[in-house]
Amino acid sequence: MKELQDIVGAYEAARQEGKQVALATVVQVQGSSYRRPGARMLVTEDGQLTGAISGGCLEGDALRKARLVMHEQQSMLVTYDTTDEDDAQLGVGLGCNGIIQILIEPINPEDPANSIAFFQAFLSSRQAAVIVTLFSLENRTSLQPGTCLFIPEKGAVAGTCTDAMLQEALLSDAQHVLVQRQSITKTYMTDESSLTGFVELLQPAVSLVVVGAGNDAVPLVNMAAILGWQVTVVDGRANYAKASRFPAAQQVLVAKPEQVLTQIIPDEQTVFVLMTHNYNYDLAMLRQLMPLAIPYIGSLGPQKKLERMLAELQDEGMEISEEMRQRVYGPTGLEIGAETSEEIALSILAEVKAALANKTGGFLRDKPGAIHDRGLENLELGKQTSVSGCFL
Repeated sequence: MKELQDIVGAYEAARQEGKQVALATVVQVQGSSYRRPGARMLVTEDGQLTGAISGGCLEGDALRKARLVMHEQQSMLVTYDTTDEDDAQLGVGLGCNGIIQILIEPINPEDPANSIAFFQAFLSSRQAAVIVTLFSLENRTSLQPGTCLFIPEKGAVAGTCTDAMLQEALLSDAQHVLVQRQSITKTYMTDESSLTGFVELLQPAVSLVVVGAGNDAVPLVNMAAILGWQVTVVDGRANYAKASRFPAAQQVLVAKPEQVLTQIIPDEQTVFVLMTHNYNYDLAMLRQLMPLAIPYIGSLGPQKKLERMLAELQDEGMEISEEMRQRVYGPTGLEIGAETSEEIALSILAEVKAALANKTGGFLRDKPGAIHDRGLENLELGKQTSVSGCFL
């Protein structure tokens, strides 16, 4: 999400200066690579790069090809094969052991359906969306359709596909992606050729609500902002909850616990961390949050504090199911030996990220198999949808 925000910002700056730009997107990966499908990099005509498509090994070559794309105003599909460790084609030892397909598209600011316009529409509202990118592996020298459709969860579809039946199939798959919350890569067969579609899920930035405006909340807010998360700070103390103390926060609220949810509308990407160091305030806040489907509620402090709060809520008559209990993390944070406020903030943010990604937060060296889960992505690779009644 931070990458998209930076790309849109860089595009606006380039546009004001009258610079041409191109967008490089990782659309398919076979094997391992530093970045996965959906990674993007904006390239300006004078060589400024925003975002990344690798760990730095592909950017130089992609820059040269992006300049050609800008000159010819035609998209290009580039394949980087890093499976051969002895291959010196790129002049570096990639060590990724994968085949990476990167689509480079010129961005025409006069086209209201260009990919950056889709990103701007997505970032303007807190709702999931799907972006469809089409490319031809069969005929790389042919015209590459590129980013063509933007399908928000609620609202009108933007963009178009020249083949009406193909567009119908893509829209159907986009709805499937929105339901399953998982991007897919799929092959679509037409009477003339086959096209590969990267049907990509975009989700809003994490909305972090920090309940407590003490000094230990400052590094948590600042570090979350670096990640591109939208941060709200809430406290009942006006002398603590000041925008001047939290310049990286989107909003700072002075509110009682029962007033908070009248000013914040939680969604599936909204998480809360209770860290007021005031038992009664945290309890009152937890009372508001427990009935909601909040994916992560963190409670700073010892476990016995959290257990006491939950017991009080049950004594009041609140039924707390196991599902509700699993959404509450206390003590909040991963066990990394954190001592300082900055270290504690790091452990909290890491746990939030792990919880939202349904991960355990363990050591990667202990994980069997690939670093990135590619289950559904690989299941979809190679599947074919006929959009003309016959397969080629």
